[in-house]
Order: sequence, then C-alpha cells, then structure tokens
Amino acid sequence: MNSSSVLVDGRTLSCESVASVAAGEAGVVLDATARRRAEDAWHLVKDLSDRRPVYGRTTGVGANRADAVTGIDADTHGHRLLASHAGGVGPLVSERLTRAMLIVRLNQLCAGGSGVSPLVVDALCESLVAGAVPAVHRYGAVGTGDLAALAGTALTLTGAQPWRSGQVAPVAFDSGDALAFISSNALTVAEAVLGYVELARLIDITQVVTALSFLALGGSWEAYAPEVHAARPHPGQLTCAATMRGLLGIDGGAVPAPGRLQDPFGLRAFPQVHGPALDAMSSLARVLTVEINAAAENPLVSLPAQDVFHHGNFHLAALALSLDHARVAAHQTAQLSVARLGDLVEPEFTGQPAFLAAGPAGSSGIMILEYVAHDALAKLRSALTPLTTGTVVISRGMEDHASFASHAAQELGDTADAYRIILGCELVAAVRALRMRAAELPDIPVRAAFELAASALPPDNEDRPLGQDVEIAGALLDRLAP
Repeated sequence: MNSSSVLVDGRTLSCESVASVAAGEAGVVLDATARRRAEDAWHLVKDLSDRRPVYGRTTGVGANRADAVTGIDADTHGHRLLASHAGGVGPLVSERLTRAMLIVRLNQLCAGGSGVSPLVVDALCESLVAGAVPAVHRYGAVGTGDLAALAGTALTLTGAQPWRSGQVAPVAFDSGDALAFISSNALTVAEAVLGYVELARLIDITQVVTALSFLALGGSWEAYAPEVHAARPHPGQLTCAATMRGLLGIDGGAVPAPGRLQDPFGLRAFPQVHGPALDAMSSLARVLTVEINAAAENPLVSLPAQDVFHHGNFHLAALALSLDHARVAAHQTAQLSVARLGDLVEPEFTGQPAFLAAGPAGSSGIMILEYVAHDALAKLRSALTPLTTGTVVISRGMEDHASFASHAAQELGDTADAYRIILGCELVAAVRALRMRAAELPDIPVRAAFELAASALPPDNEDRPLGQDVEIAGALLDRLAP
C-alpha cells in the first residue's frame, strides 16, 4: 500500500481519509483480515437462516416482518427487495459525495456485521478502484437508513441499472445480500463527513484570520492571557486562547501594551465564542468516526456471539444531534467574524479612512463586503432550525421515529459554504487594513499568513468590484491553517 492509498479494514477509517478518497486524491486497499471477517459473517448468517427466522432474509421488511419468505419466492426475494426500494428521486448528488458513500459503505461492510457476500465486498471495492460511480438521487431518506440510495447502488452493481460514470463487471447478489447491503446510512454519514472536514478546517483557520484582524485593529492581548482562561477552563476556550497567543507571538516573552482598555466582543470574547465551535467540531468528529467504522446493519451478525440480533442501531439520533450542535456553534462564531468586519470599516478602531477607502471623499472602499457577509450569515441563520425536532410515522406504524440526520448533513455542507464567504470577507478587509498601515508587521507567526494573503489579493484600494477578491480569499483560506 503506497502513501496515497487508504486501508479499508472496518476499524480505523478516518473522516480525512473518506474525504481524500471522495476527492480522488487517494485510492483504496481492502484489508485481507477484514474481508475474511465479512466472509465468516456471511457463512454464519447463511447457516443461522436455515435454522431460525432472520429479518429481511427469511422474512419481509418493515411492516412485512412477520411474512415468511419460502420456496421459490425466496430465490427472488432479494431482487424484489432491491427493486422496490430503489425509489430515490430528484437531482443526482455529486460524484464526490457518491464516492464518499461507497467507501463508507465498504468500510462498514468490513466491520463484519452485515453478513453480505464477500463477492459483493470485492465488487464495491473494485468500483472505487476503477472510479465507477452509480447514480444516486437526492431524495429518499429520513435518517433511519439510506435505503433508496443503496438499493439503487446494489442494482447498479448487479448490472440491472446503468453506471453514472465508469463501470465494473456485474456481481450476483444472493437473496440474503439485499437487506444486508442496503441496511446502512452510508450516504448520510458520508455527506456529514464531507461537511465536517470542510467546516472544521474553516473553524481552525478562523483563528488565523482573527489574529490578522487583531493586528489591524490594535487589539488588547489581555483577552487571551492564560490567567483569564485558567479561571474558566472550558477545553475549546483554552485551546483557542493558546492558539491566539501563539499566532500573535505573545506567549512566553515581552508583550506589547494593550491597544485599548477593552476591545469589542469580536476580539475580546473570541475564545469564549469560538472555543465552543472547536468543541463542537471535536464532538462531531468522534460521532462520525464511530459511524464510519460501525457494524450498524439490522440484523447484526455477531461473530463473537455466533448469533444474529435484531435492533435499532440504524437510528442516527446521535449524529443528528451532533450535526445540529455543530451548525449552531458555527453560526455563533460566524457572527463574531461579521462583527470584526464591522470594526474594520470603522476609523475609530483602525485609524484609517472609513470603509478602508482610498481616493476622493465619499469613496465606498469595502462597504459592500458587510452586505455580502450579512447575506451569508443569514444563510447560516436560516439553517439553524434543529432538524431533530421533526419525526415521522411510516411503514404502518412500525417505524414511528426518525432523526432526519440526512437533512442535517445536507445543511452542514451549506453552512460550510456560507462560512467560507464570511471568512473570506474578513480576510480581504484585514489584509487591506494592514496594508494601509505605515508600520511593518512584527516577526510573529501570523505574519506568514499575511504575506501569503497579501501576495494573492489585488493591491488596488480604489473603488472597484470586490467579488473576485472574496473568491480569491475564500480559496486561499485552506492554506492559512494555524
């Protein structure tokens, strides 16, 4: 396995690895031990199905759970199950997201709890290696299983439906493979992973942009003093304050006199507001790491117990709640970014002309960036309604609760997109304000970020369209990691 390959073993897959495979930056290698584990589970459940009822294999599903499937009907049961559940509709999700879904599902199968045929495991791995992507529609899940997306994927693997791009040789599904394959939230988990990786990176980078704004505004370092945060030691708050001290070069040495007695909240309360966002990202990462390595299929084939268990592990309440929390936390710290942008256009704080304008009196400078940032912030705010407050009763009352984690995962991606715009606006403003200062930046860690941004952003401060500046800044953010 080379450095650009991800080992799929059902135990150790990370969010970052999922994102790398989804982006086409890494290949996959199937762990031999994991494949044997899946094969052992397949043999076990086939044996158990001959001796006792097993949901979805010897019975119908949902409200049809008590209907025994026997005789000639058993041979076609799996195909009928896939065909009837492949009902996704609406636009296709991106190929990037689909690849993320495929590697999440492959890794879950390698956890060894599904009982799916090892030939299906091989075929799924081959599709990732070959770059073959099935067509997956947006609508069809409520957070208790991505049945429509995975049933369509299964039919594509069997050759019953065409590939969206690329192709691999068809694989035969045993009748018992159908539910074993589709009993998963792989699409929802994959979308949450991609949203998390994007948003968590931006949350980290926010500290760099804030440090630049701190310098442009002549902020007071006292708000980040270790004594302050030791007195109220929330983990994320401690981390944020320490990161700010490091970026600004105020750890363990002589520090400048405070620029003013007290700063606006955008600087002064930054660790207290941004710290919870760091904590929310850490919590979401833990939940997602469990999900992508989980054997959550119903029923669960347990090799240690040599038995099959019927359960509700497919329910994504934990993920849905964590996603709701992450969006709210991101909105809180995004509000401070917009607040700092407001400070950067104020001469009282920067000592520069209003709106950091250059040219004749009445020039607008970066005035429009406040409108852009508040527009993006409104997008974040519109996504704050907790998706976990909704529920459904379906399948004739058998399924009487839903997490709507699938919708929360979609909202997380939209949150990341809007957050990037907000942070890009602040970066444009901070760099302009620092350029307009006569004094050179001190030799501190965040100076490298300023020099990188200043070299990429247009130097012209005259009134002109700024949309391209924000786009450049947004694309640049990923290179500013603390």
